Order: sequence, then structure tokens, then C-alpha cells
Amino acid sequence: MENEFIVLDMFAGAGGLSEGFFRTGYKFISHIEMDKYASMTLETRAIYHALKANGMEDYYYDYITGEISREDLLKRGKIFSELNSAGIINSEISAENEKTIIRGIEKRMEKHNHKVNVIIGGPPCQAYSIAGRGRDSEKMKNDPRNYLYLHYLSFVRSFKPDIFVFENVPGIKSARNGEIYHDFLVGAEKQGYTVKEKILDAADFYVLQRRKRFIIMGWKMEYKLDYPSFSPIIHNYTVSRLFEDLPPLNPGEGRDTPQDYTDHPSEYLKKAGLRSEKDILIQHSARRHNERDREIYRHIIAVWNNEHRRVRYDELPEHLKTHRNRKSFEDRFKIVASDLKYAQSVVAHISKDGHYYIHPDITQARSITVREVARIQSFPDNFKFEGPRTSRYRQIGNAVPPLMAERIAIEIKKMLEAI
Repeated sequence: MENEFIVLDMFAGAGGLSEGFFRTGYKFISHIEMDKYASMTLETRAIYHALKANGMEDYYYDYITGEISREDLLKRGKIFSELNSAGIINSEISAENEKTIIRGIEKRMEKHNHKVNVIIGGPPCQAYSIAGRGRDSEKMKNDPRNYLYLHYLSFVRSFKPDIFVFENVPGIKSARNGEIYHDFLVGAEKQGYTVKEKILDAADFYVLQRRKRFIIMGWKMEYKLDYPSFSPIIHNYTVSRLFEDLPPLNPGEGRDTPQDYTDHPSEYLKKAGLRSEKDILIQHSARRHNERDREIYRHIIAVWNNEHRRVRYDELPEHLKTHRNRKSFEDRFKIVASDLKYAQSVVAHISKDGHYYIHPDITQARSITVREVARIQSFPDNFKFEGPRTSRYRQIGNAVPPLMAERIAIEIKKMLEAI
């Protein structure tokens, strides 16, 4: 029998990082996530994996096609899920409730007779990101999210995992002049962990997106381990392979319920596991746009098609420039170029507007849909995001790409097996 490794998932989001661990056969003692809709997405996905493991994947597809309710899915899924769908804690981690959450997880561990092998997760990155600091007059110095890493260290102290994985934006290393990263490092070492870090780019993991993440790994000092080596996956696929089987939409068109694909899955979609022949297209609906924005989009797309260059805001025709500040955020309008190997990094701001993620087809002249942005992040088409559309965009923008997470999970498993 294969070793069964148990994961505690903190600041879980919609489950991009945990998706990689699910696929690699880990079990979860708990997922902790403060956002209501992200927690629902996590629960839905945990049940998908439980049903799949028991040969009942079709029951999940009945849910995403609308044949059964979410309530029915939850009832059926929990029969098979054991650890996987239980233990989702929809709560903020704070000084007031940290001990309560820890006690609840300890009770689950006693009930299931498990220990925690791995802790994964990373606190919200806005306080650490360079862009976030640039937008805040106080440079995020007074943002309470700066100190969420202390809760992560508390959970490491309480559960003593063999290994932990802490992910965040590269800006965490320079946040508060390096004080936060240094404090995290010292705190983990005091608890008896060897800590190493690397900046990893999703583009090296078969994801058609440039997205750098700061991945810290720690393991107990008595273990003779080292940080995994990740060889970049070389390919020649372009971003066009993500979109070519999806029905074209004008602004306001499409729907969340099932639609027909317009073509068979591309070779990239099949190899990356983003779409299989049995999958069903859901959550492919376009935002509405006013005509001025659509004119800007057409201009941006035309310049890319004809000159292969990005347009700065101040270069737009005068009648399209409505912002007084024309020098900051000059690339606020940006095409997702179909002829490049990698899209620009997806961030949570996509939930506010889609100007930075313009669909490459000039006849559509719109921002990308939830399904399109999910594919850029390497989420498979059978991954359903719960909640309103704004929340779905935010969940995807905050996530670790599952293809990247899966490679990390595989390497962590090798490390655990070597202990």
C-alpha cells in the first residue's frame, strides 16, 4: 500500500495549490479559508476528488450540468470523502480564534488517528506585493495582513509537520525592508526547521503564463533533504491553444450553464489535462462593456496585430483618454496575445475590470471570461468556481496554477518517502 500523507491547508483560497496535492494522492485534514465563496469552491472540488476516487465521477458531472443540486452533491460526496471534503473551516485566522481553530483540527486528528505530514499555503499577498505597496500611501506598513505569517508559524509549532510549503509573491522578501521574511526564517529555524526558498515561474511548469511565485520550503533539521530541482518544461505552444475551441462571444453573451465547444480539444489542452473529450463547458460568459471601452480594445488589438507592440495609455486617441493621470499604469489596457507562448500574469484585480486581459479576437472586442482566465491559470474545465462572477475572477487571480502545484506536490512526496 502506498504511503498516505496528510496535509493541512492554510489560507487555501479556491484550492489551486491544494489541487496539485489532491491529484498526487494526499489526504487533507483541513482547509482553512476566510472567503465564503472560495470555501464553497474548495468543498465542491474536494467532493469531486472523493467521487472520482470511488468511480462516481459522473455524479459530479450531473451537478455541473444542473441535473442535481449542490445540496445533493454534498450529501452524496460526504459519504465517500472521508477526510477530503470534511474539515473545511470558513474562517479568518486571527489572534482571537487561532487556538480554537487549532483545537478543532487536533480533535479531527485524534478521530482519524492521523498526524500532519505537510502544511501548505500562503497568506494573502496584497500586503507583500510591490504593486500593492505602490498603490498604498503607507506602503502597506500598517496593513494587518503583514503579520499573517505569524499564524502560519503558530500552526507549524502546533502540528510539527515533516515539511511545510509557504507560497507568496516575490515581493515578500523585500516587504518592510526584508523584516518579514527574516522574521519568518528565524521563527522557523527556532522551531527546528531547515528553510530554503526559490522564485519559481509558472511558465516553467507547462502553464501558458508568466507568473513568478516565491516558494519557501522547510523540513525538520534532522532530515537529510534539499530543495527540489525543477527542470523547465520546454514546448512551442502559444496562448491561442487555450481559446480556439471556445464559442466566440460578444459582450454580455454566453452563460454559466453548459454550452457546446466549437472544436475538439487542442493537443495542448489534452496534454496539460485542461480538457478531455468528456468535459462540459461551463462558466463561459462575457462581461458587458460600454462602446468606448470596446473601441479601446479594438485599437489595442489592431496595434498588436499590425505592429506587434503594446500600447501605452497616453498613446490612445485623445477622445478615448478619460483618466487625468496618464503616466501611471500606462499598460492598464493589455491584450492577451494569442501568438505568444505566455500570457501576462493573472492577478485578482481582474475581478474589478478586464482591461488588462483583452481577448485577442478583434471581432469579439471584450475581456476574457471566467473559463478563459481559468485556462490561463491551468485550471481544468471540470473545475467549477462557486459564487458570483466577480468572486470567481478573484478566486482564480489569487490562485497558484494547479500544474505548478502538482509538480511541487510530486517532489514533496518524494521528500516524504525519503525520510
